[in-house]
Amino acid sequence: MTSDPKHAGDLRFSDLNLDQRLLDAISKIGFEYCTPIQAETLPWTLACEDLIGQAQTGTGKTAAFLITAIQTLLETPIDEKDRFASEPRVLALAPTRELAMQIAKDAEQLCQYTGHNVVTVVGGMNYDQQREQLQNEVVDILVATPGRLIDFLGSQDVFLDQIDILILDEADRMLDMGFIPDVKRIIRKCTVKEERQTLLFSATFNQDVLNLASMWTCNAEFVEIEPEQKTAERVEQTVYLVSDDAKLPVLVNYLKRPEVEKAIVFANRRDQCRDLEEDLKNQGVKVSLMSGEIAQNKRLKTLDQFKKGEIQVLVATDVAGRGIHVNGVTHVFNYNLPENAEDYVHRIGRTGRAGETGVSVSFAGEDDSFLLPAIESYISQKLKTGIPEEELMAPMDNAPITRKRGGRRPQSGRSPAGRGQRPRRN
Repeated sequence: MTSDPKHAGDLRFSDLNLDQRLLDAISKIGFEYCTPIQAETLPWTLACEDLIGQAQTGTGKTAAFLITAIQTLLETPIDEKDRFASEPRVLALAPTRELAMQIAKDAEQLCQYTGHNVVTVVGGMNYDQQREQLQNEVVDILVATPGRLIDFLGSQDVFLDQIDILILDEADRMLDMGFIPDVKRIIRKCTVKEERQTLLFSATFNQDVLNLASMWTCNAEFVEIEPEQKTAERVEQTVYLVSDDAKLPVLVNYLKRPEVEKAIVFANRRDQCRDLEEDLKNQGVKVSLMSGEIAQNKRLKTLDQFKKGEIQVLVATDVAGRGIHVNGVTHVFNYNLPENAEDYVHRIGRTGRAGETGVSVSFAGEDDSFLLPAIESYISQKLKTGIPEEELMAPMDNAPITRKRGGRRPQSGRSPAGRGQRPRRN
């Protein structure tokens, strides 16, 4: 969650007539003033209006929709004897496991005095444990990724016809990742749109996202928060014009600099990330991999080690990188320039957080330097380019790993899981 140090709009949470239990949780977290997205959206959403919100990651939109959901639950309690397991009242859909876990964590903090139960269902984590929670607990807020939720809908372990609030976060990313058919199936199982409140958030709105938003909402208010700058003011951005063969030595030598305390290295594909992790380990760097093929429990452990400083470097894909919300990241490296200019903004936003300064270093080689103009156009600024300093071109301590390229490794898919049948209540 994000609080705004500049007191944007000077709207306090205490001005919003929120339930005292919710206010106490907000206060304990350390929030007093709303961020711009919260100040713009909460007056609408607390009045039970549908909303389409455009805001970048890190603007506080998660807290905006969760505060609305929890306040609604507090204002419209249902007697426990009329509640059934497997029937959540709030559904928050997110495209990635990391984002879903972050939403659930924020929800639990905001529910610490209200007694509401938050359940998370995501792929890569214990299927049976999630199924047991759905079957045996009264669920107030369900946070889910589309694939795993489809599994539980298919086995009738969850029912969505009692949903009061539907939240769709990072709708543009769900579209990019091919989840929209699953999301459509899920929404067909929900309370009809005229009888629920729908809150849809997205960092960007192309025509496809707008078409979906209009299908899923009723007379929604559109709120757009334009960032003052599309890239963080506190991030110093440099682009090294360097051959592909020189990228690894430059990166390894840069990571040896004492000011590089915590770093994230982004590459465009999973196989590039795997190779890069091996290459950095071979040079003695404390490094771990964060990508969609890594089991969720291992990713959470890796993230914890990174936060504690036991790991200096994370190598990540864009999808995994969206879920890395760690303060104190000093450097972000773009081993490849991203093909989507918007992803550049998300990548470098991993540093320069919470009032700190950060450094972004991008490598533009023969295969990706043509992407620079689109990035500069998107962020409305010219990036500082140059060749690496001489000491960054020094030979590495160990010979680089040589690889023979054969067939592609198989992509990991969802592992099959047991399907239990549970009859629907009468």
